[in-house]
Amino acid sequence: MLLALAQWLAQDIRTFSVLNYITLRTVLAAMTALFISFLVGPAMIRKLTDYKIGQSVRDDGPQTHLVKAGTPTMGGALILTSIAITTLLWSDLTNAYVWVVLLTTLGFGAIGWVDDYRKVVHRNPKGLSAKAKMFWQSIIALIVGVFLWRHSSLPVHTELIVPFFKFLVYPLTAFSFIMLVYLVIVGSSNAVNLTDGLDGLAIMPTVMVSGALAIFAYVAGHAVFAKYLGIPHIPGAGELAVFCGSIAGAGLAFLWFNAYPAEVFMGDVGALALGAALGVVAVIIRQELVLFIMGGVFVIEAVSVMLQVSYFKYTKRRFGAGKRILLMAPLHHHFEQKGWKETQVVVRFWIITMLLVLLGLATLKLR
Repeated sequence: MLLALAQWLAQDIRTFSVLNYITLRTVLAAMTALFISFLVGPAMIRKLTDYKIGQSVRDDGPQTHLVKAGTPTMGGALILTSIAITTLLWSDLTNAYVWVVLLTTLGFGAIGWVDDYRKVVHRNPKGLSAKAKMFWQSIIALIVGVFLWRHSSLPVHTELIVPFFKFLVYPLTAFSFIMLVYLVIVGSSNAVNLTDGLDGLAIMPTVMVSGALAIFAYVAGHAVFAKYLGIPHIPGAGELAVFCGSIAGAGLAFLWFNAYPAEVFMGDVGALALGAALGVVAVIIRQELVLFIMGGVFVIEAVSVMLQVSYFKYTKRRFGAGKRILLMAPLHHHFEQKGWKETQVVVRFWIITMLLVLLGLATLKLR
């Protein structure tokens, strides 16, 4: 919106042409999202508290978490509001990729909002059923997959790239590409959601990964840089850097309120949406495996739950009594049960994510 205005004004005042630079708009997007969240955040938290939209704490979870009961949740609505407004202000709205990532994010946010609303307002502990949640996630992800396949103009836009190997790429058929898109978007969405169990645990890795994806998006959208670094050139993908900048800005502002002890939780409305946002950006810029590396904390959290549940069901069926691999799943609860303080788990997972993000960025050159 502001880009279109600046381009119109630049016809008479050349100074405004500076907004054509994606790098500047990415920075401005991060600052705008940060400002909006700081401006709206306190009032939204008060409203959530007044409406008694508080988080329920699982009875079988760590006992130290019982004090969190009643803390306002659905704070992810603040993040999505900031991202949506900022993206509409600073992005090129004629770019199809901008609308794909924005609508996907809001779509998954809507699923999470219904789930949270049923839990905290209707006092339905199950919220949206797992089948219903997966159904709507699948519908959105498959639509995105079909659109990206039909929108791709070159085979390289749909190839699976293996990081660290310059010429190791796998051509994908329409079916395999759409399934890959489905798995990445739905998988990353639910992985972030499973990670969101401690104050600040999910949001800071999201900020770091989105910042790194902004760099990948900018490079992929720049013909010269993409050729030099040996990655696919995706015309128009550079605009996704602005979107990623808005995620980083909104996420940092949310961390202000979500840091231990949290004043508000993001809930499924935020976690599902942010995970989907990272996934859809990654598939557009052809960096699914790099996302797997940088989001390693999200991956291991999701894997820990799958292993725990699978092993418990197997041993119960085989021996009549279920056994567990971890003291408690997801993995962050296991470390809490081992005696780590909540803040120790969070900061250490942040450090791991920082290292993984640097490793992911190294794939730009190490090929």
